[in-house]
Amino acid sequence: MATFEDFEKVDMRVGKIVSIDDFPEARKPMYKLTIDFGPEIGTKQSCGQYTQNYAKDELMNRLVLGVVNFPPRQIGPTLSEVLTLGVADEHGNAVLIEPECDVPLGTRMN
Repeated sequence: MATFEDFEKVDMRVGKIVSIDDFPEARKPMYKLTIDFGPEIGTKQSCGQYTQNYAKDELMNRLVLGVVNFPPRQIGPTLSEVLTLGVADEHGNAVLIEPECDVPLGTRMN
């Protein structure tokens, strides 16, 4: 079982999607996202299976939560540097977890 101390090690921050690209090389439909986490962390890339629930224009400038201190993960030819947080809908498709109001980029979830 995970402890509270384990949870405190996970660094979840607010970022804003600033670029979205198709990812045709992926085995499952997904986008390549560029997310700005503010001046302390900067811009990072993430890959996510959001194609079923979001058009690219719906994602642009959206605030999201991401884990910024996991090691990068190779997904096909792309390196995903951040785990963008989401949950599965009733069909198993990814839905983003996002703040309900504007908060500064890089704000840590606590």
